[in-house]
Amino acid sequence: MMEPETLLHHLFDVAVAAADPMAVVPAALPPRPDGRVVVVGAGKASARMAEAVESVWGPCEGLVITRYGYARPCRGIEIVEAGHPVPDLAGVAATERMLDLLAGLGEGDFVLALISGGGSALLCAPAEGLTLADKQAVNAALLASGAPIGQMNAIRKHLSRVKGGQLAAAAYPARMLALVISDVPGDDLAFIASGPTVGDATPVAAARAVAGRYGVAMPEVPSGVITPGDERLSRCETRIIAAPSRSLQAAAEAAGLPVTILGDALEGEAADLGAEQARMALAAGGPRLFLSGGECTVTLRDATGTGGPNAEFVLSALATLQGAPGIYVLACDTDGVDGAAEVAGALIGPETWARTSAVEVAEALENHDAHGIFARIGAQVITGPTLTNVNDFRAVLVL
Repeated sequence: MMEPETLLHHLFDVAVAAADPMAVVPAALPPRPDGRVVVVGAGKASARMAEAVESVWGPCEGLVITRYGYARPCRGIEIVEAGHPVPDLAGVAATERMLDLLAGLGEGDFVLALISGGGSALLCAPAEGLTLADKQAVNAALLASGAPIGQMNAIRKHLSRVKGGQLAAAAYPARMLALVISDVPGDDLAFIASGPTVGDATPVAAARAVAGRYGVAMPEVPSGVITPGDERLSRCETRIIAAPSRSLQAAAEAAGLPVTILGDALEGEAADLGAEQARMALAAGGPRLFLSGGECTVTLRDATGTGGPNAEFVLSALATLQGAPGIYVLACDTDGVDGAAEVAGALIGPETWARTSAVEVAEALENHDAHGIFARIGAQVITGPTLTNVNDFRAVLVL
């Protein structure tokens, strides 16, 4: 068997590779339709998805918005980089151009929409009466609130002219196929990138209740969300082509030892989940690998750290394990960005405890500064842009 740290790195790479758009997009594409074809999209994986489309269909007309640093070379599709996780002017301008591109299409035209996690911030068209500053304030408050991604996106879609089915409505009566890479626990299409191609029956009052629960001020604006059954959605098909469950299964098959998959949709405070899985590992006999996915949250409040949920999961596990022999923990975001840090996550083993102290670990947890402590002791996992996004990957190895 590989060395434990090498094995966990390898399994993370396998999970990411299972969701690589260059592998999953070509298999999902139909033959290129006759007539005018327009490609649009948004998300951390969208540029790689566009690259994969052109590898099969050749140069295409279109515009895709991705995160800064995530662009890919395309021969026809224009790639625009914009702000994430808080939207910026580049995202607003690109979204307006995308809507203009769709506005003149007719029944004989075909739109391919490429959607992945991150699209909520990158696909940015403030609702009537809102400014970009308003949207930025809401996004920043949501990111600090500890709200699960589904709850955040329930709010975001009611403040937009493009989310909640409105992208598909903008292309009507053209035919649309939306290919989606899921980063949402449960793979609910209504919440992946705030569901730009699917309808949503959630009333705005429910979104306001969620905002109030998490202490987020939600502006009073008319909602343009498209309800299911609206005729403007009748010519749009939306299909998931990569999801967390598939990446976890690929890692399990590559592990070479007994595996327990705890679930692909685990949510909650990262510190609580890290401690829980560490206690599970202490009680387990080895060899055994525990895998899980989903999306943890970190409620920042007045903390001084950046609050990356994967790093905080690992830090909490470290505090619980305290150097217990034979246990290794990795948690990384499959997009290579954990919270607001350009770091995928962290990896610890029994020897990690000796490189720090109980006091330092406790202070880092209190301040949500897991990235700071792991940077100092050399326990970070840094991948750079992975060009995909199927949410968090967590692996606890017991030998």
